Amino acid sequence: MEEYPAVGVLGPRQIGKTTLAEEIGSEVDSNYLYLDLESPANIARLEEPEAYFETHKGKMIILDEIQRVPEIFSVLRGVIDKRRKEGFRTGQFLVLGSASLDLLKQSSESLAGRIAYKELSGINCLEIKHSDVQSIDQLWVRGGFPDSLLAKTNEASLRWRLNFITTYLERDIPQLGPRIPAITLRRLWTMLAHQQGAQINVAQLGASLDISAVTAKRYLELLEDLLLIRILRPWYGNLGKRLVKSPKVYIRDSGLLHALLNLNTVDDILGHPIVGASWEGFVIENLLGCLPLGVTSWFFRTSAGAEIDLVIEYSDAKKIAIEIKRSLTPVTSKGFHMACDDIGVAEKFIVYPGTSSYPANNNTTVISLSEMMLRLT
Repeated sequence: MEEYPAVGVLGPRQIGKTTLAEEIGSEVDSNYLYLDLESPANIARLEEPEAYFETHKGKMIILDEIQRVPEIFSVLRGVIDKRRKEGFRTGQFLVLGSASLDLLKQSSESLAGRIAYKELSGINCLEIKHSDVQSIDQLWVRGGFPDSLLAKTNEASLRWRLNFITTYLERDIPQLGPRIPAITLRRLWTMLAHQQGAQINVAQLGASLDISAVTAKRYLELLEDLLLIRILRPWYGNLGKRLVKSPKVYIRDSGLLHALLNLNTVDDILGHPIVGASWEGFVIENLLGCLPLGVTSWFFRTSAGAEIDLVIEYSDAKKIAIEIKRSLTPVTSKGFHMACDDIGVAEKFIVYPGTSSYPANNNTTVISLSEMMLRLT
């Protein structure tokens, strides 16, 4: 906001105009206009967009669901350049969109050097302290979409997520251009849910869906572009050891993961084989959502079994190793400490579902998810 005329916000979270200042950390006040570009009435205001923007010069103009009107990007470029010459250099527009694929394509072609991006994940565990959410487990079960998280019952929450999945596959994705059968994408998404946290075998996925490996890879890239899955790449380096090279895949929102597997309550999840991988994906998504700019993330595994669930790399000289356990009495394996020695980590942590933090053996700290997020931030 301090350097760019426009800010593009990407992500699954449904944003209300009353919370924009909190979401982007800016100084948005009452001196702004909000246009929902799914509303015919608001679209009608932009029949002459240059004239409309000129009339409201000096105000931040918020354009929600901007991917619905892609032609507006070319107009924004001219308006921004004109305003820059008049001294209006920052905070002119806030563009919002939940479909990053199309939004990034349009904005990168038209607004290079004029726009900064911020990706919004779902609501995280640091944001529920002053809300009606009863516990981190509720966030884990229902996921970070506000309507799902704040539903009155677990059944209402699950119903919302199932409807979201169907609507997104059948209506939203086809509007982006790719002609992919919704039933095929639904099968792929469900298969990935069953393989939460596992290494990807693209050829096997393709064979299961009766499509080629090239097509399966393209579908995975689409889901990643749309912020529906996270592909975590392996750490690489010249250690003189055989390193695993296949990335791991996670459904990004834990609520959608549980909906795809028809898991409705904590007890349902605790009794399902996916429980450990589900908690791991939930923790990873929360941690990566609060990393500073320029910090990278990986996992590490050797063919001999040495493994680190998450490596946070600030620089070559500073790496943090994080093991994730769904247990109130977590212990680490010998392979974890061997892997830490292999890549030379600065600190070692075990993130668990408890609320206190304490030292463990081998210079490892057992820590709560919330406190780990604060440390990383």
